[in-house]
Amino acid sequence: MLEKMEAKGQRSVKGGQKGHKRPVQGSSGDGGKKKPRLDGTTVGYFRRVSDRLKEGFTEEEEKGVFVHNVLSEVKGKAALVAMDMTGSLVLEKLLPLATPAQVAEVLAELGGETGSEFRGVACDQCGGHVMESAVRQAHRWTEENSAQEESDVTEADEEHCGMLEAQVQRLCGVVRENIVQFAKDPYGSHVLRTLVQVLSGCLPRESPGAQKAKKNKICESEMMDFEIPASFWWELKHLADCLMENVNVCVSNTSACAALQTLLTVCHRKRPILCKKLNKGIMGYLTSLSSAPGVSPLLVFMKDPSDSHLLQTVFKFSHKALLRDVYRNHLRSQLMPLALHPIAHFPIQSLIAASAPFRLFLKVFDELMEGFEAILAAGNLGVVVQMVESCAQWEERQSELLQRLLQAFHCSEPASLQVSCLPLFLSVLAHEVYYNTEAAEGAAVTQSSQQPLSVCYHGSRLVQALAGFKDRSVLMNSLHELSSADLLTLGTDPMGSRALQALVTSASDKGRGKILRKMQDMYVELACSACGSRLLEAVWSSATVSQRQSIAERLVPSESRLRSHQFARHTWAKFGLTSFLKRRGDWLEAQTGESKKRKMFRDILE
Repeated sequence: MLEKMEAKGQRSVKGGQKGHKRPVQGSSGDGGKKKPRLDGTTVGYFRRVSDRLKEGFTEEEEKGVFVHNVLSEVKGKAALVAMDMTGSLVLEKLLPLATPAQVAEVLAELGGETGSEFRGVACDQCGGHVMESAVRQAHRWTEENSAQEESDVTEADEEHCGMLEAQVQRLCGVVRENIVQFAKDPYGSHVLRTLVQVLSGCLPRESPGAQKAKKNKICESEMMDFEIPASFWWELKHLADCLMENVNVCVSNTSACAALQTLLTVCHRKRPILCKKLNKGIMGYLTSLSSAPGVSPLLVFMKDPSDSHLLQTVFKFSHKALLRDVYRNHLRSQLMPLALHPIAHFPIQSLIAASAPFRLFLKVFDELMEGFEAILAAGNLGVVVQMVESCAQWEERQSELLQRLLQAFHCSEPASLQVSCLPLFLSVLAHEVYYNTEAAEGAAVTQSSQQPLSVCYHGSRLVQALAGFKDRSVLMNSLHELSSADLLTLGTDPMGSRALQALVTSASDKGRGKILRKMQDMYVELACSACGSRLLEAVWSSATVSQRQSIAERLVPSESRLRSHQFARHTWAKFGLTSFLKRRGDWLEAQTGESKKRKMFRDILE
């Protein structure tokens, strides 16, 4: 039942939300109609500009002159450059280097005299990128002023910032007038989302260099908050009203649905009252639609690939009263079928997480526990993991959930099998599958060839969540049974190291000491591993002074290897091992002071 779980339960990211790819030069998104293109000489110029931008600038004056010269070439044909493959790439990189006044001038030309041309550029497969870059520069209007003393801010500076503010407001007016076209267009929708973020005063913090795309896949983008002029708040409110007036379009179109999710996300962060109003309005619309007799329309939307994303966001940011109303009137007695559905189980996970702080969670938990094994068998492991993570706040349900997990992985009875639970949880495999055992009816179970220790994503998250339970004795006993080789495998695995870290750092000082004694011969190998060094540093932060001294004593004999290794050298410096070698007394004094300080803060928090 459990051997194929890991292949399921993974949800692909909706293509329209992470970004839109640039087209091949010469292609068109308007039914094949060819658009004007730059001549070869101009394209060659912008290619040289692009090469120069890659080199960077050492002096501000040099950069300012360069940007001014390039924008002078752009003037009079900004729209043509923005919608050209090569030109748009240059403008997208150049605008963050320009002053607010220069950005405002580009926007003014892109919009034309009345602003009506904004739509054509924003909904273009190349121009949309330029529009996003230009709008994003609006966050710098406060930086320009705060970088100087108030007495040094000139009227010209204020005027330049006001120019950019005015152009953003002009764009907002055009977007409101054409809200449906912007929201539904795959490129215009991205401009709309960036505009919503800027108006709210928060933007995703961009990762520099080539690692940007890779980092965004691993973790959610960090948000950068900034001050906004009062006019932006009103523009955001009016834009939100326009989207809600067309909520029927937003829930039926993938691009528009993503724009509404962005609005909810930024409002939750910056305008919680508006977010509450939006959530209530969206849920009110969805539940008001007609469906089959006796069937809530919400059940249909939860199974839709696009609207399920929207409902995930709504549940995530919903207040207690709305969650309670949705459960009572629409989801009661329907959670199990939804949890088994290949799409609907994702919004169910959001519902579980959102209800965790409230007693509503107990009702949701009890209903899902009735079909716990069926959810596991369906491979919807995200639901199980979310139940465990949320259950960390409800001690009275922890014992029941752990017992059901042991039963589902076939290691509950006899009690001697429970010491094997950790590898089973990590690999999400049943006992007989992991250990390749066969038991005849009434005969004793015997172990044969055991599979190598393996860790899957959901298995790691499951163990990390269980580490937050009050009673961790079953997990810790299983951890103590692992061999040193298995511990090293676990500690150097990207997902396994996270699970091991949660177990070791949450253990008592005595329990942690027992584990560390078993790991003491592998400290050097851990320090020379990307994942292991991070694990070692986390263990160090939670260790006692005597445990730190024991770790240091095992590391210093390999000084030359550690100090020359790309990962271990950082561990060496962080642990102060040079001081440990040459000034042991000072090192102990520093560690003792740090330990006392950490204990004092922990006592205050508790």
